[in-house]
Amino acid sequence: MTKRGKKYLEAHNNIDQNKLYSPREAVELAKQSPMAKFDETVEVHIRMGIDPTKADQQVRASVLLPHGLGKTVKVLAFAEGEGARIAKEAGADFISDEETINNIKEGWFDFDTVIAVPEMMATVGSLGKVLGPRGLMPNPKAGTVAPAEDLPRLIEEAKAGKIEFRLDKTANLHAPIGKLSFNADALFENLIALLDAVLRAKPPSAKGNYIRKITLASTMGPGIKIDPNLLES
Repeated sequence: MTKRGKKYLEAHNNIDQNKLYSPREAVELAKQSPMAKFDETVEVHIRMGIDPTKADQQVRASVLLPHGLGKTVKVLAFAEGEGARIAKEAGADFISDEETINNIKEGWFDFDTVIAVPEMMATVGSLGKVLGPRGLMPNPKAGTVAPAEDLPRLIEEAKAGKIEFRLDKTANLHAPIGKLSFNADALFENLIALLDAVLRAKPPSAKGNYIRKITLASTMGPGIKIDPNLLES
C-alpha cells in the first residue's frame, strides 16, 4: 500500500469520497489543497459509457481552453515548401525535415502538438507507432490537419491552449485544464469548456450513460468526484 504524506492525507480528509461535487465545488477544493512545491497541473479524468472497440463509438476532438494551459506550447509542423515557410513565419517551433523525422524515430519528443498539411500525412503515418501512443498523431477530426493557408490559425490556437482529447482503450478520457496557480474562475471556465466539448463529441450510436464518472485532480492531489448529471440535465 502506498504511503501518503501529511499534506495529501489532510487534503483527502477534506474531500467527502461519497459525495459528487459540482464543477465549481471541485475546482474550489482542488485550489485549497496544493501538494507540491511546483505549480501542479490540474487534470480531468472521465470514465465513458461507450465501447472503445467499436468504430462508431470513438470520441476524438479538440477544444480551445479559454484561459490556456499556463505553459509554453511547442508546435511541430509537417509541411514542405510554401507550407513550411508559412508555418515557420506563423511561429511553429519545429518544421519537419529528414533530421527531425529520424530524431523522432530515435525518441525525440521535445514538442507538445503536431500539425500537418494533408499532403504530408503519408510521412506522418510512418511515425504513427511512436506518435499515436503519445496522443500526438495529427487528425482532421481533432483539427490538426489542414491546408497550408490554415496553418497560422492552427499554430495560434495550439499556442493559446487548444488541446486534443480522445477515448483510450479502457474507455477513459484524460485532459489537462490548466495550472493550480490559475484563479478558480479560470480553472472553472476551462473545465466547463472541456466538458461541453466532450458532450458535443458524443457519437450518434452512443446509448445509455455517455459519461459515467468525472474526477478532477491536481498532479499530486487526491481525486475529486464531479456529478455527471449536472452536465447532462
